[in-house]
Amino acid sequence: MLSSLKDPPVLRRDALASLVVFLVALPLCVGVAVASGVPAELGLITGIVGGLVVGAMPGSTFQVSGPAAGLTVLVFEAVREFGLGTLGAIVLVTGLLQLALGALRFGRWFRAISVAVVQGMLAGIGLVLLFGQLYTMAGAKQPRSGLEKITGVPGLVADVATGRTAPVSLAVGAGTIAVLVLWKKLPAKAQLVPAPLVAVALATAVTALGGLNVANVEVRGLIDAVQPPGLNDLTTLGSVAALGTVLAFTLIASAESLFSAAAVDRMHDGDPTDYNKELLAQGVGNTVCGVLGALPMTAVIVRSAANVQAGARTSLSRLLHGVWLLLFAVLLPAAIGIIPLAALAGVLVHAGCKLVPVKELAPLWRDHRGEAVILAVTALAIVTTSMFEGVVLGLLLAVVKSAWETSHVQAEVRELTGGRLVVTVTGHATFLRLPRLLDTLESLPQDRPIELDLSGVRHLDHACRTALESWAARHNGAGVEAVRVRHPEVVGVA
Repeated sequence: MLSSLKDPPVLRRDALASLVVFLVALPLCVGVAVASGVPAELGLITGIVGGLVVGAMPGSTFQVSGPAAGLTVLVFEAVREFGLGTLGAIVLVTGLLQLALGALRFGRWFRAISVAVVQGMLAGIGLVLLFGQLYTMAGAKQPRSGLEKITGVPGLVADVATGRTAPVSLAVGAGTIAVLVLWKKLPAKAQLVPAPLVAVALATAVTALGGLNVANVEVRGLIDAVQPPGLNDLTTLGSVAALGTVLAFTLIASAESLFSAAAVDRMHDGDPTDYNKELLAQGVGNTVCGVLGALPMTAVIVRSAANVQAGARTSLSRLLHGVWLLLFAVLLPAAIGIIPLAALAGVLVHAGCKLVPVKELAPLWRDHRGEAVILAVTALAIVTTSMFEGVVLGLLLAVVKSAWETSHVQAEVRELTGGRLVVTVTGHATFLRLPRLLDTLESLPQDRPIELDLSGVRHLDHACRTALESWAARHNGAGVEAVRVRHPEVVGVA
């Protein structure tokens, strides 16, 4: 960063890149906060901390941090269940846990999380975000659960058609989505201006100039929005539900940040991310956000990609984007109050759609059906239950799938002269393959001597050992020659 201050061309490119990132981050910071059920300023505070604090720390050079759409649903649920004050306490403890994980060098282990689980997590978040923000676009109140948000859409459509909800508000949101989709088809020079900024600016101008009766963002002021957690908020964290939320925040924020880092590293030729340092940086950022009572942060792929594509050369660009956010929040707070809620909802509906990996589902099903099932089950569980339960179920399925695939075992039966049978078992004999193994053994004649050759077994767990001992005892009890076993691990079998 210091070298860029001595090199005017690098400084110029970093400054220009920071402006682009600022323009991308501004509507997203406000939109994520509103969708999370907290004051809009708290999203800006998290973005400012992501720029000024995390941006100045080592880890990743080009990755930009701030409030993320991927945590919107979890934050909304946390605020509804525990209150806004407790949100700060949850984010604070999340940051401290990330610091501990980074200090213990757990950063690189987050790369071992199944990609299917992460994609399923993002898909589930995207679906809940998409359908939930449809209600905000229409000026209606969101149902509580993700499943109710989806099943309530026909009723929402009927209400809009009969004029019970604001069709004008829905039109503003739909127009915002249209701009976001069509902006990519314009010439490259036009696309230098970020699509979210253009879409929100146009929607704001249309509603203001046309005098449309739509709800706007409520403005409280940056200082008034800061609500540090109190002692009572910290004591609330002793409940099982609150601890589960903290763990979900930690897992999702860390995984999303480090997966984002892996994606950003593929976009540039500079130094790769140090995962442990990046996890420490995210921990510091979330600790500060928690003290300020703001939203949790993660590294965000959209802003990070914009930073790289805008020509950033050092980490100065991401730090400067925090400066521009701070200046905007201090000097132009009233500008937030004229933004229609429907426009921000449109931006998040578009973001929710992009979280669902529609194009990847068919190839994934064709090549890796097990991974596709994990993705679908994780997403469905998040929609029908909660974020934490869905992610835990996805991780358990990934572990079971891995264990199943690695526990291949084969049993080959050969007959020797004299009527003796030899059963040669190879592979990994675990409880997952035990039914198949026992079916083979129990189908053998009861009146023939048998030799069980386990010398080719790489791993024999306790369940298999016990089952083999029981089978041998039953066979020996039939009055025939004892079962002979070739394997040092199996004891108690003659």
